[in-house]
Amino acid sequence: SGEEQSPCLFQFHKDGFLVLEQFFSAEECDSMRSQIQRIVAEMEVPPHCRTAFSTREEEQLQEQGSSDYFLTSGDKIRFFFEKGVLDEKGNFLIPKERSVSKIGHALHAYDPVFKQITHSPKVQELGRKLGLERPVVVQSMYIFKVQSFKLSLTPHQDASFLHTEPLGRILGFWIALEDATQENGCLWFIPGSHTNGISRRMVRAASGASTCVEFVGSEPAYDDKQFIPLPISKGGLILIHGEVVHKSELNSSESSRHAFTFHVMEAKGTTWSKENWLQPTPELPFPSLYT
Repeated sequence: SGEEQSPCLFQFHKDGFLVLEQFFSAEECDSMRSQIQRIVAEMEVPPHCRTAFSTREEEQLQEQGSSDYFLTSGDKIRFFFEKGVLDEKGNFLIPKERSVSKIGHALHAYDPVFKQITHSPKVQELGRKLGLERPVVVQSMYIFKVQSFKLSLTPHQDASFLHTEPLGRILGFWIALEDATQENGCLWFIPGSHTNGISRRMVRAASGASTCVEFVGSEPAYDDKQFIPLPISKGGLILIHGEVVHKSELNSSESSRHAFTFHVMEAKGTTWSKENWLQPTPELPFPSLYT
């Protein structure tokens, strides 16, 4: 079936993204959603760990950077909260299932449902069609995008956070667990923007610095008119090149926009930057996608 795939792969290499509708079944999506409900129901968060999650650069530095909780989440299942959902004592001001911004970053390794999805035969087959020889899973996240907070995701490139030598070795798999529309915050992309390298990196700061991470370089001002929206139905998969510029807008609807996303690196001939916030650990070396 390699022949029929080539137009898709051509499109992916041209645009830096590829939309595959109905890649996962409704049942698979529902199993992920109900599993997350269980995880949130059992969530116990130590007050000192209640870090608000922010995508704005200064707040990222101040809140995530000074937060060991974020930096050491690569091999754990941890909770990141929307702003304004906790009082100064760390108690929830709203129902806790509506307070979580995302859960990361090792669902793929430690949760049976998410592990099964990440390593599912169709994902492995897609990896092979893409020519990945030694793909490893570096991180995963469950993103809630609840309407009441209206958080947008500023334009960025995934390789700013997951840097490799050479570039071009990071691939995101973004799965819509509910219909993603322009109203509830679907992803937007600049087609072809994956060919210009990266403009900014988030790196671990030197020890003794006031924050644990810092940004090197800066995100250019992108022209809003260059972005195109990619609405996608429940079960759809968006493949995201590590250097393509993308964003999501505010969720202005009444509905949430749950998504499960994971990142894969082609490990063959690739060096993972020692400066990345996320590092493999003895407990969790990056697992092979093909298992």
